[in-house]
Parts: sequence; C-alpha cells; structure tokens
Amino acid sequence: MPETLDAGIDATRLQDFCGQRWNDELLPLLEAYIRVPAKSPAFDPEWETRGLLDHVVQEAADWARRQPLPGLRVEVLRSAGRTPLIFFELPARGCDAQEAVFFYGHLDKQPEFEGWRPGLGPWQPSYDGTRLYGRGGADDGYAIYAAITALMAVHDQGGAHPRCVGVIETCEESGSHDLPHYLQALAPRIGQVGLVVCLDSGAGDYERLWLVSSLRGYCGGRLEVQVLDEGAHSGDAGGIVPSSFRVLRHVLDRLEDSATGRLLPAALHCEIPADRLVQTREAARILGEQAWKRFRWHCGDDGLPVLPVVRDPEQALLNRAWRPTLAVTGAEGLPPLQSAGNVLRPRTVFKLSLRLPPLVDSAAALAEVQRVLEDSPPYQAGVHFVPDRGHARGWNAPAYAPWLEAALDDASRAFFNGNGLASIGQGGTIPLMSLLGEQYPAAQFMACGVLGPNSNAHGPNEFLHVPYAKRLTASLAMTLVAYARTLRPAPPA
Repeated sequence: MPETLDAGIDATRLQDFCGQRWNDELLPLLEAYIRVPAKSPAFDPEWETRGLLDHVVQEAADWARRQPLPGLRVEVLRSAGRTPLIFFELPARGCDAQEAVFFYGHLDKQPEFEGWRPGLGPWQPSYDGTRLYGRGGADDGYAIYAAITALMAVHDQGGAHPRCVGVIETCEESGSHDLPHYLQALAPRIGQVGLVVCLDSGAGDYERLWLVSSLRGYCGGRLEVQVLDEGAHSGDAGGIVPSSFRVLRHVLDRLEDSATGRLLPAALHCEIPADRLVQTREAARILGEQAWKRFRWHCGDDGLPVLPVVRDPEQALLNRAWRPTLAVTGAEGLPPLQSAGNVLRPRTVFKLSLRLPPLVDSAAALAEVQRVLEDSPPYQAGVHFVPDRGHARGWNAPAYAPWLEAALDDASRAFFNGNGLASIGQGGTIPLMSLLGEQYPAAQFMACGVLGPNSNAHGPNEFLHVPYAKRLTASLAMTLVAYARTLRPAPPA
C-alpha cells in the first residue's frame, strides 16, 4: 500500500477514516433507511400520500447538513406532482473552481419480492459483519452517505478537491421520469462538469475496484391477448376457441427464439466495440466460471443444477452487457392454482421487460417490438402491446483519461490488497447516464457501485457488502484528490 496519495495525504489514514465512519455512523443510518418501505412511484401509486420518499430524503438531507464541511449547501427540491430530490454543492478546495464533480445516487426502492431467507426481510435490516441485508441499502441508499464521507476524508487531511455537486433522486426505479425536469432547473448551478461519479452500479467481485464501462438500455410494456369476453368451459370451448396463452406464446415467438433466448429483430442488436471485447475478455479471465456460477441455481431431484444459457465466461459477460434479452416479470388473467377451474380463460397479460445493448436507440427498439407483436394477430385475436411510461437508452463510457485510469488503479491497489483496477459491462440500466453523456460530452465518468456477486438487487436477500463499500468510499476520496491535481491551483485569497 502506498504511504501517500499526494503531498500531505496518507492512504492508511484515509482508509481508516472511511472505515471508522462506516462503523460508527453510516451502518446505523442505513439500517434505519432499510426499515422504511420507500418504494418507487411505479410500485406505490400512493407514494405522495404515504410520505415515505419524503421521509428518507429528509433524513439523508438532515444528516448531510450536520457534517463539518465548510460551505456545504444541501437542499430538498420539490415540484408539484414530482418526486423529491436532494441537491448538494460544496465549493472547490485548493484548486480551480470551474469544473465540477457530479455525484449521482437514488433513495427510492424496488418492491419486496418473495423468497427472503428465514431471519431476513426487505424492511428488516440484518448485519452479519460483512453483509447488511435489506431492500435498498446497496441499491442505492448508501450513495449520498459514501459521497459525503469521501469528501470528509479529504478534508480530514486538508486535501484539495474540485467543486462538487450531487443529485440524489427518488424516481430511478421508475425510469427517472422526473429527473430531466430537475436537471434542467439546476443546470446553471451545476455548471461545467468534468467528472461524473455514479454510485448506482456494480462490481464483478469484491477483491478489486471495478469500473463500469457500459450499461444496457431498457424498454418494456404489457402484452395482452384477448379471445373471449368471458371465460368458457374448457371442454366445451377447447379446440374451437384458441387459448389466449397459446396465442400469446405464438406472438412472443416472433420476438424471441425460445430455444436459445436470442431476440430476433435486428433493430434490437448492435455491433460490440472492439475495446469492449478486449475488456470483457480480461474480466472473463479474472472471474472465470464465477461469471455464471455466482447465481443461486436450483437443483432438481437428481441433485443437478439448472444450466446457464452459456458456460463460456466471456460469452456470458457479453450476453449480460451487450446483447438484448427478454424477461416476463409479471402476469394477469391467470388465477391462483387453488382456484383454477376447468375454464378456458378469456385473456392473458404478460409484463415484458427488455434489456437493450448500450448503443441501441430505445425509442426505435420499442416501436419495433410493438410492431412485431401486434402485426397480423393470430385468429384475429385482440393483441395489444401497451408500452411502459418510460424507456431508457443504454450507455457506453467515453475513453478514460490517463489521470482517471491511473488514479483508480492506484486506489484499487492501495485499498484492495494490491489488486489492480478492472472494467466490466453491466446489464442493468441507469437512465441518467446517457442523459449526462449527451449533456456533458467532455466529462469523464466513474460509474461504480457495491452490487457484486449474490448482492441480488431487486430480488430477495439483497445485501450491501460492507467491506467493499468502505474501500470504495476510500477509493472515491483518492480519486477526488487525484482530480484536483489535474486542475489549476486556486488563486491566492
């Protein structure tokens, strides 16, 4: 581990500071946050009346205001009918104040989901010494606390850092549809951005610092098939009335090859850039079979686990980051088993979720999906695809500046036992990233996060890997110091 990061900045002290703050203050704060079912608006239509999003926002904002950072301003912004948002800004220290670091995170959560292990629950924080279980701690409640703590670690040693601004929203899990409104209003205060730090992503393992180089886009909606206006006896109607489930299955076959999972429309695919192929090959070398073994595969009666789509680590990572996929995430028109009679049902509805390669236009993809599903419906059945309110384009990071890549590699080696930086493409979607990429084309991007193997964001048994979060916080502080070195010194007072 290097003894210093910069003149007067000690790496060991930096790491100790961040670790102690996590133990003493951040863990209790996140445990309290996990207890609040502050679900995103898409999953709680009564969010405004319940006030839970307002509650977690106010708690985080109040904590930030109490921190001893000279000049820190923290505001909670609210617009009629829109989710609340935290905006904070901190003046530059010891360097030019023109370029800003833009921090991003969110406080809204996914719904409960089923399958939590005994003793665990979505709103029941549980800490075992390395993992803090519960909904939202890792995705992404820790972000504002880690960002402010990193700044405090720099101040603890009198270090320099650029001007910093932060946006913590409460609509990310619903597609961030309120975020552009706030960003437009805040644009004059945000000003020129030199580095975007997104803390809402993941890591390939917990043994090194991972930088996320790409994110997939998203589109989706409700696919409904209706064949009757009321249910009919399956013996009487079967063979005369086409099953709504069979029609729906037929329509989905136009979109996806059910034998391989490959999506068929060419508009949903893109060419994978050469540099991403090189990075994926290296990530596959590091992770090996953990690229697919990290999931909790079901074992059948014979004791053999379900097999992945592909067992080659490189192809598995490419499937996850650079190829489109379809998931059915919900259904209507299917009665519970205990009340399922001998009835040919009048309708079937599926909720479709499509992940799109980073370079695919999500609006064009959504239009193509709707065309493929609705054209020439079998038996002239009522086939309707209703797109979700929001869709999001993916993101491909710009080339890393030498200073950023070096700073992150130094941080990884300093705080992760000598292991160097690694890059990986993520399969999830963060709508903000493509938006900021267009708005700040000259900015560098540090997209990272704590969602490593088995952390299971959105699903049961979600956890925050606390040792990784501590090291990531120290790495962020180190990066801020390195960025300050690239800027002009502040003029004398």
